[in-house]
Amino acid sequence: MNTQIIGDIKNRLDAAKNIVIASHVRPDGDAIGALLGLGLALRDAGKSVQMILADGAPSSFKYLEGSELIKKEVSGEHDTFITVDCADFKRTGKIFENFGQPDINIDHHKTNERFGKINLIEAEEVATSAILANHLPEWGLKITKPVAAALLGGIITDTLGFRTSNTTPESLRQAAMLMEVGVDMTEIYMRALVNKTFPAARYWGAGLGSLQSENDIVWGTLTMTDRKVAGYNGNDDADLINMISAIDGHKVGMVFVEQGDHHVKISWRALVAGVDVSQVAKHFKGGGHAAAAGADIPGALGEVQQEVLQKTREMLNL
Repeated sequence: MNTQIIGDIKNRLDAAKNIVIASHVRPDGDAIGALLGLGLALRDAGKSVQMILADGAPSSFKYLEGSELIKKEVSGEHDTFITVDCADFKRTGKIFENFGQPDINIDHHKTNERFGKINLIEAEEVATSAILANHLPEWGLKITKPVAAALLGGIITDTLGFRTSNTTPESLRQAAMLMEVGVDMTEIYMRALVNKTFPAARYWGAGLGSLQSENDIVWGTLTMTDRKVAGYNGNDDADLINMISAIDGHKVGMVFVEQGDHHVKISWRALVAGVDVSQVAKHFKGGGHAAAAGADIPGALGEVQQEVLQKTREMLNL
């Protein structure tokens, strides 16, 4: 089905000289992995590449070779603009508001709005990094050890260490192929999913202390004060949603994270088969997958939380 698209992308990349690659705000492991994996492979092919994240690269991913090349702003001219792991264009951030339509849009979210001139959307893949692991060689790009490490990090984080329901034999084969390049999967697994800084652990403590449960939903809340007290520098949940997803006896897990711009970031996780949280996220102009989705909603924490919980119950019959 994607044969023509794969060929179109190869032609576009072959012709490109100055490339800008972007991913979404508040980047996760797959955003970092896809951005860095594609960016490094294109640099190795002799292209001039700018890898851009509006929020920069989180310190927890600085162990990946090449992460220091990720910048917050674009400089100079470009002839090709690529987005990776973005379900909608607004997720790239305000710096790209007037940047023009992306030439290439590569993603695995089923809610992707196909906003690029060329759209490679493979919703069956566990991660955008997995899409790139499959197709980089078809585009004449080499998967070196640094590229493989970035892509494996993206796959591991988006599957929660191969624990999500969409994990397949193919995704395990992809990981094996990347390991064969020389990547230490144990190190990446530990750094991506297990290791936590002391401030992140204190931040988790605040979130776990806030846990509530009602109508098959379990949720936690993280405030700006929690971040300040913990000394946590990020504006995300430090992957607390993964801990909440491990709590038995519920159908949906959620985290509400207060933001400094009078917004609230929400993450949903379906904890049982047959629950599709992406429809709720899409209602709030977010997106994601059936099992994992998110949204960024303007408003005060208390008001947003009440509205989102009510709509989640209504839409999922909880």
